[in-house]
Amino acid sequence: MTLDSTLWPDHAAPAPAFCGEEERARIMAAHGFDSLQDDPELAEITGFAARLCDAPVSLVTLVESERQRFLGRTGVELDETPRSTSFCAHAMMGGEMLVVLDATEDARFAGFDLVTGDFGLRFYAGVPLTSIEGAPLGALCVIDTKPRPNGLTELQRQGLAVLAQAVKRRIQARRELRESEAEHARRDSQFRMLGDWLPDIIWSSDGEGRFDYFNTRWDTVTGGKPPDDIDDWRPFIHEEDRDRTFGSWEDSLAQGAAYEAEYRLRQAGGGWRWVLSRALPVKSEGGGVMRWFGTLTDIDEARRQADSSGALAHEMAHRIKNVFALISGLVSVRTRGNEELRAFGEDLVSTITALGKAQDFVQPAGEHGPSELRRLIRVLLDPFTGEDAGRISVEGETARVGSRAATPLALVLHELATNSVKYGALSSRKGRVAVTLHADGGDIVVTWTETGGPEPVDHDGRGFGTRLIDMSVTSQLYGAIERDWRKDGLVVTLRFPREKLAG
Repeated sequence: MTLDSTLWPDHAAPAPAFCGEEERARIMAAHGFDSLQDDPELAEITGFAARLCDAPVSLVTLVESERQRFLGRTGVELDETPRSTSFCAHAMMGGEMLVVLDATEDARFAGFDLVTGDFGLRFYAGVPLTSIEGAPLGALCVIDTKPRPNGLTELQRQGLAVLAQAVKRRIQARRELRESEAEHARRDSQFRMLGDWLPDIIWSSDGEGRFDYFNTRWDTVTGGKPPDDIDDWRPFIHEEDRDRTFGSWEDSLAQGAAYEAEYRLRQAGGGWRWVLSRALPVKSEGGGVMRWFGTLTDIDEARRQADSSGALAHEMAHRIKNVFALISGLVSVRTRGNEELRAFGEDLVSTITALGKAQDFVQPAGEHGPSELRRLIRVLLDPFTGEDAGRISVEGETARVGSRAATPLALVLHELATNSVKYGALSSRKGRVAVTLHADGGDIVVTWTETGGPEPVDHDGRGFGTRLIDMSVTSQLYGAIERDWRKDGLVVTLRFPREKLAG
């Protein structure tokens, strides 16, 4: 609904339900008229009304219970007069413009001080001002000290009516702004109250990272003054965690991306506890960051439990590695001396070795450090490079790899490499394999490209290895696979959801 469509219609008398003083007072209070006293826009309207009607005085009046105030004025120094001598108090109660050609000859006004006194009011023309509900508020008027037997011209009457509509729009706009500000203050108060109830520390900042809000939990937990900017935050973070924590925050700030980090936060008693820090940007339509909202969640107990679980996981990983070694040994013993089973046994032992590397890679205490895709691929393909380390390249973006995804990934990559050694690029001395990774929305795309080998042959998915790859990609990793049997080498495109890789 536009503002114009909400205004009380022209030429309509005020609504009787809102003509009582109590109801009028309530509605006038809702407008916040004090902020419109001597309003520049209303002053411009009265100035133009005076020139349009060739009158020395023009006023925007607000009629209260005991007085009438001048919100806008041209030609007078007074800012109010008694209601008892107000022409506008009469004008506002009608639907049409009130025109008094000569006040000395009008019984309603002839005895008013403004008429009999020094001011010498003779001519008056006022357009009623009403609220959107239909409550009478006052009038836009022009005044002259000379009688006007012919009143106003038709153009002047129309112009004064148009200007009165502008006054009503200005009044209503101020009312809506006041109501909006009150609603904003109410919501802000509710937000702060809710924030103070929550167990987490909650904060907000502008787009540049200058903080403007912390809930009371900050003071309870840290006992310190809330920081004004990021430098003020540094003393609250353990020195061993600062570089990592602030490096991540600066990256998020530069990229306008969500932030997440774990670090030790200084406590009011002087100790340190682990917290999970998260922040989300609020962006404009143009993509710029307008605000940040963040939380600090105490994870100290969970972190200590995780450390304890990590020791157990290390022990389990060691035992699993021993099981893989035992299985490999048994396969080797069982296939030794049997030429028909020897090749199968070697393939099986190679696959078990790859699975063991993948399992070791994703363990918390694994020798390869953090579990990420690019390094896992390099570890798995390293045995296939031979003396020429440049035969296999792994480049591009990366992603986190969880323990559930590591095993099927190892099977897929090991099968691709084994097939390449037997039938593809790695079967030739000049052959090369390039593995590239790139992000595509919420997915990670891995492209396996073979060159320099024999022309590949499409086996139409009949082989066991092909079925194993397809099953691992689609059923276990919820991904997709495409094969392109190009003349210069096979190209395999693997697409994995990031969340499934990290699981």
